[in-house]
Amino acid sequence: SMIGHLLGAAGGVEAISTILSLHHQIIPPTINLDTQDLECDLDYVPHAARDVSIEAAISNSFGFGGTNGSLVFRRLQ
Repeated sequence: SMIGHLLGAAGGVEAISTILSLHHQIIPPTINLDTQDLECDLDYVPHAARDVSIEAAISNSFGFGGTNGSLVFRRLQ
């Protein structure tokens, strides 16, 4: 984690991070990812942000006791 666990504020910080990614058109990196699992066919973004064209993004939050939520954000046209 880049900022630790913020308990009740974690979802808000994730939402702001998602909005900033849409605004700046970048995907933030997965820090400390040195070895990728070859069996997982995922588009990893290790160590450095990637410039991309993003039209929509989803922010998932998972809390204690099964409290979960998702927000979908889209760029204004």
